[in-house]
Amino acid sequence: MQITNLLLWTSLIPLCGAILLIFIPRFYSHLIRNIAFATAQLAFIYSILLWLCFESTTSLFQFIYTINWFPSYNIYYTIGVDGISLFFIILTTWLITVCTLISWNMPDSQIKEYLICFLLLEAILIQVFCVLDVLFFYIFFESVLIPMFLIIGVWGSRERKIRAAYQFFIYTLAGSLLMLLAILTIYFQHGTTDIQVLWNINFDVRTQILLWLAFFASLAVKIPMIPFHIWLPEAHAEAPTAGSVILAGVLLKMGGYGFLRFSLPLFPEASLYFAPLIYLLSIIAAIYASLTTIRQVDLKKIIAYSSVSHMGFVTLGLFSFNSQGIEGSIILMLSHGLVSSALFLCVGILYDRHKTRLLKYYGGLVQVMPIFSILLLFFTFSNIGFPGTSSFVGELLVLMGVFQFSPISTFLSAFSMILGAGYSIWLFNRVCFGSLKLQYITNFQDISRREFCILFPLSVFVLWMGIYPEIFLSEIHCSSYNLIAYFN
Repeated sequence: MQITNLLLWTSLIPLCGAILLIFIPRFYSHLIRNIAFATAQLAFIYSILLWLCFESTTSLFQFIYTINWFPSYNIYYTIGVDGISLFFIILTTWLITVCTLISWNMPDSQIKEYLICFLLLEAILIQVFCVLDVLFFYIFFESVLIPMFLIIGVWGSRERKIRAAYQFFIYTLAGSLLMLLAILTIYFQHGTTDIQVLWNINFDVRTQILLWLAFFASLAVKIPMIPFHIWLPEAHAEAPTAGSVILAGVLLKMGGYGFLRFSLPLFPEASLYFAPLIYLLSIIAAIYASLTTIRQVDLKKIIAYSSVSHMGFVTLGLFSFNSQGIEGSIILMLSHGLVSSALFLCVGILYDRHKTRLLKYYGGLVQVMPIFSILLLFFTFSNIGFPGTSSFVGELLVLMGVFQFSPISTFLSAFSMILGAGYSIWLFNRVCFGSLKLQYITNFQDISRREFCILFPLSVFVLWMGIYPEIFLSEIHCSSYNLIAYFN
């Protein structure tokens, strides 16, 4: 196998695993679990090899592979990675591995289709982050909806799962229709959808503004930005634990990635024109979502609304138009993928044992679940951007970048960090301290070996990124500098 095929193999492995599972009879449930886990692990190993073979001294795309799909129409399927997309692929392959472990104890009658959905989702997500054609990006961007719709609607945990699945599907699909119209407009005007060619085309300002708004309609729903966030808390509340992990860990990053890959380099003047709007919506998201989080009573909705707040920070950094802000946003997205996934897993651990996510039924867990409480404390501090964690690095770089563009926005967004510390510490205090509420819950069990093996590596990655971020930033530098060149 040639090194140039590493990316192709990384994207094909999950698809091959899903096809293999289709032909295995349902009653071989243990074999199905092992094959899904081995497939996810193999894809993760290949993504790490991708990182090891990645050349950080260039902003050019690497591991490029092209298929002449419709050569007569000048449409080619092309994949490749740069410093921006590399770590999103690694994050995807790692979190799918985590999801297969989370789902280990699912009933045998449901496990086959469930794991097939996750492997298909992994294959599609890898394509989203590596495809270099805007039309194919749209195809894979929307294809994510199908397995995620099934994961929420079929295997959701509560009665409103069907409603949440349809809400998720319709909201995100409706927003993306405008992006499809924009892609068709670009194709008929310039005869190509290859982003490497489109980056060298100077659209006039009026066209940029219209196309930027069309892309914004889709990407803002996916991040999600306020007021396009309505679908997110409901989807998180009804999704199974593994569904919430992949939804918060990777799917929310597709919107930010879309801004980095398309809106900023293709429409730089429109991005500068709409920057005040983005700043306003981002600050509202950071503050409003933090205040909304404080009054939630469902553990999953607390973390879901905190995600909206963190994504407000991300969009601030993306539109700071300097390397610090953009690199900080990428680090913050990667950090949020790890920390929010760990927090949703902690909530899932409680739900598996006690079948409730209502905050009022919990208290004093440090007395009976000490290891769980220690890990929850660590991820709570990571969520508020405590120094030494990955979130701190991302938020610091974002604030440095935004300060160069708007000091007032920096102050207002920093205020949301205080609110974030408030709701995070208050949540931990109510769950772990105080007296045990034995009138509601009497049987307690600390985390299992399998759950510890999931949470501990996540904590290691969070610390690694927080203590020595240069190993990640060095891969991102060239691509981010290439991006901000469009604004100089």
